[in-house]
Amino acid sequence: MTIPIKYFSNFEAALDLGRPPNVKKLFPNSKALLVSGKYIDQAMLLKGNSMTIAANGRNSFVIKGALAAAQRANAAIIIEIARSEGGTGAYCAVSLWNIARQTDAFMNELGITIPVAIHADHFGIKKSEDIEPAKTEIVSLFDAGITSIAIDASHMPDDLNLLANLELFPYIPDWAGLETEVGEIKGKLGLSTDEEALFLIQGLNAHNIFPNWIALNNGTTHGIEASDTGINVELTASIHEALSKYKVSGAQHGTSGNNSEKLRDIASKTRTTKANVATALQMISWGLKVNDYGNALLDNGNFIKQKDRGVTEDMWAQMLAYAKANDLKGGNFKKLNLSFESKLLVQPKKIQDRMAKDVEDFVFGLLTKVFNTTDTAQIVIGEILKNKSHDPGFKAQKIESEREWTKEKIMEKASKITTDKGPEGDFDD
Repeated sequence: MTIPIKYFSNFEAALDLGRPPNVKKLFPNSKALLVSGKYIDQAMLLKGNSMTIAANGRNSFVIKGALAAAQRANAAIIIEIARSEGGTGAYCAVSLWNIARQTDAFMNELGITIPVAIHADHFGIKKSEDIEPAKTEIVSLFDAGITSIAIDASHMPDDLNLLANLELFPYIPDWAGLETEVGEIKGKLGLSTDEEALFLIQGLNAHNIFPNWIALNNGTTHGIEASDTGINVELTASIHEALSKYKVSGAQHGTSGNNSEKLRDIASKTRTTKANVATALQMISWGLKVNDYGNALLDNGNFIKQKDRGVTEDMWAQMLAYAKANDLKGGNFKKLNLSFESKLLVQPKKIQDRMAKDVEDFVFGLLTKVFNTTDTAQIVIGEILKNKSHDPGFKAQKIESEREWTKEKIMEKASKITTDKGPEGDFDD
């Protein structure tokens, strides 16, 4: 597409006004428009029936491909890494502390002029003892260039989930995008309810906390989608409607493996503005055969490597040998990322380029044909110029009384919630 000269004039102004303080400090001479996640959410709402990709940058080729796709589509996007993927126990070389640096570098290298938020996804709090060390870690993430975060205490009971969010919120900058979660992502088991979601959002609202997104267990799973059940659109729409006066958007987790029709429905029939895509992008970058919506295809239980796509045949043989030696199967192939990132970067440039290009083409299709994200970049830039700030402010206002949401009353209210959290287990991304 041809971008008018005025766009570049506005872009330069947005670059000056729209980058948050941590980004300006880290990258003082950068031409990359890294912005608060608030602006990304806002742009999708302004366009209407639109959501953008939150591309999990498990490797550098995914980041480059997603950025190139967004530039082609003139779409505002999110680049993210989950705590399980890139935290202190990471299985990826891309981490919570280098993802902003990599994204900024690639944007400058490739001449990317669309707005991008850097999101720390699934910052997991699994027990109360996790809260205190998280306070220091969260600060370190923003020091490293993160512009949006998901506090995920959904592994704990509803009252402890809410209390963890309340305790950690002071360590998140006011300008940053914020996601919260109710119900672990467990597929069709332990589905979220209106009651659980309202409890979390009302309790946060009472304490002047207004998340941009809420993630639900609405029928999806992380990793490889083993069934065709996927997103429960009706459940999602019902919960979003129950939350409507609190003006919180939806974050769709487990997007990989859901067909295009369901994804169009989640964009058009719910208040979802953020769609996480992880496993599909990883598989595509490696050159594995996927169906039209990114779910890896299998041949007698084995992934199908496409000739002349993704990594070299020799590299794939090395990856398979490593997986066999370490008993990695199915979704656990994700653990190849950490061991092989440097080896993938040793491949010839034409191989690296085709890895990123396949990701680019897949993401471009999602943005333009499924998510309705085209031209949202200009909406973000317009809003930055209108606000003359890196912070668009909160989209919601306080409705609930803090007196009704003390610790004691939170515990009392939670005891009355009828809930089925589903089976115990490891449901990390």
